[in-house]
Amino acid sequence: QLQLVESGGGLVQPGGSLRLSCAASGFSFDSYAIGWFRQAPGKEREEIACISGTGATATVIESGTGRFIISRDDAKNSVYLQLNSLQPEDTGVYYCAAYSFLGSICSVSEEHYNYWGQGTQVTVSS
Repeated sequence: QLQLVESGGGLVQPGGSLRLSCAASGFSFDSYAIGWFRQAPGKEREEIACISGTGATATVIESGTGRFIISRDDAKNSVYLQLNSLQPEDTGVYYCAAYSFLGSICSVSEEHYNYWGQGTQVTVSS
């Protein structure tokens, strides 16, 4: 049974950093693209970034700033999301999700993803 479990969320002060983890089990990890999404209070869920089995990445939010960085460790069946210079507007529930994908450039469009974790709360506040 395919399972995704997020961890690493918490309360952080503005300007701080967090590293979120998404631990995957029950499937051939390198045959799936993994994406990160977030949902702020009162807002729709939005895409952040994705990473394919080849390690190629696509970033939607903060592309080019280096604030959000996605990476994967196949030996640990895990994908990470490094969150830097966090601001109160980054508060929300962060989800990882997966879809079967053997290509290079994954999609960050939510409609492709059919497996979801339960989410981890990130709160940025002083």
